[in-house]
Amino acid sequence: MPHVLEHTSWQLRSIDDLLQKFDAMESTNPASELRFAIVLRNTGALVGTIGFHSLSLMNRTAEIAYDLAPDVWGRGIAPSACMAMVDWAFARLGVVRVQATALDSNVRTVRVLEKCAFQREGLLHNFRMVRGESRNFWIYARINPNPTSAKS
Repeated sequence: MPHVLEHTSWQLRSIDDLLQKFDAMESTNPASELRFAIVLRNTGALVGTIGFHSLSLMNRTAEIAYDLAPDVWGRGIAPSACMAMVDWAFARLGVVRVQATALDSNVRTVRVLEKCAFQREGLLHNFRMVRGESRNFWIYARINPNPTSAKS
């Protein structure tokens, strides 16, 4: 888990910390954040999470984020989950823009976003604190190709 957490602002030390985070999300406005577990089909094992934070149905925008256990990296799980979430947001939530940020040193996430047809828009300087240090993040976006067919 430390390899995953080095790229996030979350302070998680155990599965209990993750469950508490999920509980806190459930108690907030459901229209502003959605997070789902990523589980393996064959075993049901929890291997990560994916979802939208900063979700604005009024502006029809969302920011996607995900994390995945290192032992399942390289198996196509992240791109598959990312594509499914973006397609779902376009079709079901009426979102016209999904954006993502990636720590400037997180090459794996950049690769996932580019596989999922996200376009790099720029570098956000000193955007988020990561392990007590102000860090730069790339910003990526994917625009709904059929925004008029999106839910109003």
